[in-house]
Amino acid sequence: MSLTSTLAIQAQKTDRRLEKELRSMMTGFRGDIGIYVHDLKTGKQVAIQADSIFPTASLVKIPILTGIMRKLEDSTLKYHQPLIYKDSLLYEGEDILGSFKNNEKIELSKVMMLMLTMSDNTASLWLQTLAGTGTRINELMDSLGLPNTRVNSRTPGRTEQRKKWGWGQTTPREMGQLLEKIIRHEVISYTASEKMLRLMSRNYWDEEAISRLPADVFIASKSGAVDASRSELLFVNGKKCSYVFCICTNNNVDKSWEPNNEAWELTRRISQYLWEYYN
Repeated sequence: MSLTSTLAIQAQKTDRRLEKELRSMMTGFRGDIGIYVHDLKTGKQVAIQADSIFPTASLVKIPILTGIMRKLEDSTLKYHQPLIYKDSLLYEGEDILGSFKNNEKIELSKVMMLMLTMSDNTASLWLQTLAGTGTRINELMDSLGLPNTRVNSRTPGRTEQRKKWGWGQTTPREMGQLLEKIIRHEVISYTASEKMLRLMSRNYWDEEAISRLPADVFIASKSGAVDASRSELLFVNGKKCSYVFCICTNNNVDKSWEPNNEAWELTRRISQYLWEYYN
């Protein structure tokens, strides 16, 4: 297919009305911002700077989860197998796992829960190693057709990328597409994708995009935040709507950690607007 034909098909699938409104809402944001929205019922999309690279922050934990699910699928790991926590695994911060005593036991399943539900960094870095390190996870991202989604931290050959982007890097479109592949049961296997979706539906951090959605709607999500970058990824499945939404920001002027942070405020407004728009 020619480039012209491809662009024409993409244009036909763009929701111009929604795009216009989202661009208006983004006006004046002090930082870089990319948005990807996909209405899974109609196929229409909005992609604004959706192919630009952004830091993942904790969104990287979804690629890490993919790596762990690969190990579970080939029986290298077992979901309920006991693991032994070591002090050497500690990543300084306020993580739950980091408060464990040396040589305490914990199930792999609970370490996965801590990574996804609490966004526990000590748990996540441990799982990154168990998944085969960032090198193996990046190979999996390649196999899924996601060449810009990468783990950088503790990954040989990616020192310069880590300095620029931090733990990982992605684009709003690729992160959205990874979630869509999980929804379509295309990641690892049908059973693995189902498990991933369930695990992602238990997010403790529900005060931004999720806070603007009804409590009885199914939501699978992950958020990420460092000082100058705030991002969020959601699958929203309601009675009348089904859509994927990813927002990534970087170089934010507002680096505060208060609820009225500029990026978080914008995320909440867009999330509420999308729910109202699709319903």
